[in-house]
Amino acid sequence: MVRRVLLVVVLGAGLMGPAQAQPDPPASPSRSPAAAVRATIDALFDGMRAGDSAAVRAVFHDDARLHTALGPADTSAVSATSVDAFAEAVGQPRDRVWDERIWDVQIRVDGPLASAWVPYVFYLGDERSHCGVNAVQLVRTDAGWRLLQLTDTRRPDCTVPPEVRK
Repeated sequence: MVRRVLLVVVLGAGLMGPAQAQPDPPASPSRSPAAAVRATIDALFDGMRAGDSAAVRAVFHDDARLHTALGPADTSAVSATSVDAFAEAVGQPRDRVWDERIWDVQIRVDGPLASAWVPYVFYLGDERSHCGVNAVQLVRTDAGWRLLQLTDTRRPDCTVPPEVRK
């Protein structure tokens, strides 16, 4: 079963477009796994700001999932979005930049698995839209770290450090 899954992953990687097959920059001897994970997370938000759907799609694993935990603090409904639909939305022409700013990122790595807790504030252009936390799981692949699961919360207001605010 494991061999079959690996075969599907390898074959699927060979069929991906060039933007999806781009590896992470080579790791320098001084670059820690946590730094490489952080670079992958930063690449997601850089791609969003640039409106580059190919760059955004490239940081996600083929089997990745996106969810939003909605509702009051003590209960939640969950909304799902496909990675392809999200990447397509990022690439749509718009008047205002999607600017998701992050701080105090906490990363844990165990071999090929990483987890990150990523507080954020989201701006549409210069207007603050919402804020919350991204809970991210990543896996290390032959092409580098890829997001496997991203679940976010969305609130109208949170405490945002001054250096992150617009």
